[in-house]
Amino acid sequence: MKTNPRAALCVVVAGLVVTGCATPKALPTDAEQAESAQQAGGPGLFRSIPVAERPAAPDFAGTTVDGEPVRLSDYRGHVVVVNAWASTCGPCRAESPDLDRTQRKLKSRGVRVLGVSTDASRRNALAFERDLGLSYPSLYDPGGKQFLKLPNGLVNPRILPFTLFVDRDGRIAGAVQSKVSEKDVRSVVTTMLEEQ
Repeated sequence: MKTNPRAALCVVVAGLVVTGCATPKALPTDAEQAESAQQAGGPGLFRSIPVAERPAAPDFAGTTVDGEPVRLSDYRGHVVVVNAWASTCGPCRAESPDLDRTQRKLKSRGVRVLGVSTDASRRNALAFERDLGLSYPSLYDPGGKQFLKLPNGLVNPRILPFTLFVDRDGRIAGAVQSKVSEKDVRSVVTTMLEEQ
């Protein structure tokens, strides 16, 4: 039986809204596997983009939660994990330590994490970072306005968390609309690090 990819994606997104969480299993990259995994309470669909079809990542820019200037293009030459979060999001709080561990372990190989806080209150966003002891910076973007620059259909910026994977050339290599684990992120960035 052939599955309609759009219908499968709708089921996955609906499942994300209901569950809001992912397990530490590897991210499925096929729509049927994602649908089965999501129904079983597993991770959401990792949407991989072939190298030749990757769009340029928007140059998210502004100041960090603690007021320092930051822009995505400053990370050119690195594999960048861009994670959208809010301090009121339980799955965001759960995944942030995994993202921090990933950067600490893979920083020497060229992996960087850039968070994007959609909090209305800079104070709440800063408390989130400090409570979790995060070492990676987060762009302060109240309401997620930076995400209006993303290609249509890549993610739904109103559903948090979501994670974008940006290759060394500043192109979007993939995205996932669910909580991710250290294992999930490592499985994606390891492949990206091997790209020439």
